[in-house]
Amino acid sequence: MAELMKGKRGLVMGVANDRSIAWGIASALAAEGAELAFSYQGEAFGKRVEPLAASLGSTLLVDVDVNDDASLDAAFARLKEEWGTIDFLVHAIAYSDKHELAGRFINTSRENFKNSMCISVFSFIDVARRAAELMPEGGSLVTLTYGGSNRVTPFYNVMGVAKAALESSMRYLANDLGPQGIRVNAISPGPMKTLAGAAIGGARKTFRHTEANSPLRQNATLEAVGGTAVWLCSDYGACSTGDIVMVDCGYHVLGMPQPENL
Repeated sequence: MAELMKGKRGLVMGVANDRSIAWGIASALAAEGAELAFSYQGEAFGKRVEPLAASLGSTLLVDVDVNDDASLDAAFARLKEEWGTIDFLVHAIAYSDKHELAGRFINTSRENFKNSMCISVFSFIDVARRAAELMPEGGSLVTLTYGGSNRVTPFYNVMGVAKAALESSMRYLANDLGPQGIRVNAISPGPMKTLAGAAIGGARKTFRHTEANSPLRQNATLEAVGGTAVWLCSDYGACSTGDIVMVDCGYHVLGMPQPENL
């Protein structure tokens, strides 16, 4: 490894297990020398995250409920106490009631719409504000999106609307925080076999379809997404902000399936 992240510290939010996109990013950052802290929500997730964090040499874990200001304040106060400053933050947090990630978008409930937007979108704004206070010398904020934000994807429903709002929020944050030397970007992988992805109706069919039709005839890997995050968080990403980096094996360029699949 080139130790691109040596001397840099940051928080990774959203690891659920060793197949999480957030875990792929954390592993890549650690391999390049980054010192990591992890967030989790509740004791059950804490038990999953603790051994994973330990495998990367991390003992700094914070229990965070992104719907609770006091919880967020305590987490960032802990980071400030332990480290003083941070250099990057990875936001891999999204949620929607899985029962509404099937059927028709028009049947989205008011409660789930608000909850999905708050957890999947506002949480990024909320943590960005707190993280920026710990980045006096600049830094990098990275979130995760998906192509269902701008193209209708079966069963993605309200999450597509949430990701569209997240992408817009990312751009506004990039403009707000740019004068402070803080870069804000999003990575957009294609479908991946994760705990979150499995909650979406027709996930297996979607995965097979993109694998068969993407220009590279495969889906993205955790390693590829992790490597992209390393670039965005490292000094090599110093002049990139407000961007959505596609890591979907080229699927986003297609207008129709490949000829053999029509």
